[in-house]
Amino acid sequence: MPKNPAPEKAKSAAAAPAPAKGAAAPAPAPPTVLDEEVFFLPVRELAARIRAKTLKPTDLTAGCLDRLEKLGPKYNAVVTLMRDQAMNEAARAERELAGGRDRGLLHGIPYGAKDLLATRDVPTTWGAEPYRNQVFDYDATVVQKLRAAGAVLLAKLAMVELAGGMGYNHADASFTGPGLTPWNTKFWSGGSSSGPGAAVAAGLVPFAIGSETSGSILTPAAFCGVTGLRPTYGLVSRHGAMALCWTLDKLGPMGRTADDCALVLAAMAGEDPKDESALGRGFRYVRAEPLGGSLKKPRLAVPKGCTEKVQPAVRENFEAALQALSDAVEITREVEWPDFPWGPAVGTIVGAEGAAAFLPLLESGQAQKLRCPADRSGGYSSLLLPAVEYLQAMRLRRPMKLALDRLFRSFDAVVAPTRASVAYPADRNFEDVYPGVIGGPALIPAGNLCGLPALAVPNGFGENALPTSLSFLGPAFSERELVRLGAAYQQRTDWHTRRPPAA
Repeated sequence: MPKNPAPEKAKSAAAAPAPAKGAAAPAPAPPTVLDEEVFFLPVRELAARIRAKTLKPTDLTAGCLDRLEKLGPKYNAVVTLMRDQAMNEAARAERELAGGRDRGLLHGIPYGAKDLLATRDVPTTWGAEPYRNQVFDYDATVVQKLRAAGAVLLAKLAMVELAGGMGYNHADASFTGPGLTPWNTKFWSGGSSSGPGAAVAAGLVPFAIGSETSGSILTPAAFCGVTGLRPTYGLVSRHGAMALCWTLDKLGPMGRTADDCALVLAAMAGEDPKDESALGRGFRYVRAEPLGGSLKKPRLAVPKGCTEKVQPAVRENFEAALQALSDAVEITREVEWPDFPWGPAVGTIVGAEGAAAFLPLLESGQAQKLRCPADRSGGYSSLLLPAVEYLQAMRLRRPMKLALDRLFRSFDAVVAPTRASVAYPADRNFEDVYPGVIGGPALIPAGNLCGLPALAVPNGFGENALPTSLSFLGPAFSERELVRLGAAYQQRTDWHTRRPPAA
């Protein structure tokens, strides 16, 4: 069974970083000051400019580092900036490309990683005070694979402490402070991948890596107005990632576009002997096939009740999104959603597995150092969960999967609002915001319990000029079809091109 990174492989953050291998590179020329619009371009456009020699990887990296340093604190988005390492990697990418070695479209593209991914000799804090000085002597597999693709890691990005496994109830649940959406800094950027969502939205990095156990990619994507792709369980190795819930955790990309996310997923996916849950199956991607033409129209299911008890703008923007796609898809409304206790089941599993993952923290009393008061006690109550409740929740997953398998015999994807509301106010407990807004069928817990992929894309704005979002949920390994749907929607709309006013 996968475990959290072994304690013996951790050392104090105060230890000196390992010296860079090889001879020191010549002092670089001062970086070119880039126009702000560059920082909001999708990956494919950045790659085209790099190959056309109108944009240098070192200039792009230096510009993103400066934005992370200057704007990152405004959104509580950054934990550790990796300036020297990033500039060395960008310079190497520049030399390789100039010498004719092209690793692919991510070569020379900067990115950020949620601070639950191990990075050699750089703090990996898990967003929590007890682990503030934790350092590992190896890189997570995802970091290794992205480096092999030529991507340049700039920063460890903020997250809700312990990925929310202790039961947080407000945004201020990390020693870095509450993650804030760049669209309105009085509101939350979403958890637990709060830093990745905010950093992509504000143009601090072109893409970022987040994680999802039950909503932690889709929610910050929705609240920050970016695109997020949750892959099929097992498609991406979790070696070197903090374990919260072994049977639910997934790593995935957040970017400007569906195409961005697919390009990143292609580099991340694949087998890994260090993670027994990683499948020997990759994800090949060149470009999304357009909807229409000779290809059969995708069949989309709109679950019954999915727009009941949502904010008016969420409903209106969802209807407008369906209209934008209506020429190229078949839409069936009022589709019955399988009747299972999706939310309670995922809550029970996360509680039990999270308590097991953090048993040493709980037994040592170090949980009292956590920021959110609910987190200081939540883990202890999870220790008291009866085994029968956990086992019953796990047993339910089989009929749940069979029910969704039957649904996907008739449909290629399910489409619904990602969240019932816009982002929550950052200064209030979650249960006290937006009374009466509940949302429809539980697509986020259902998709995670069944290990299915989903893609969230921005589709407009609602209260307080905050983004709204819609999601496509598909059967296992349908990422290519979901990206095709998302790309088609983004070709027909421009919501993904909008920039926050403060960024």
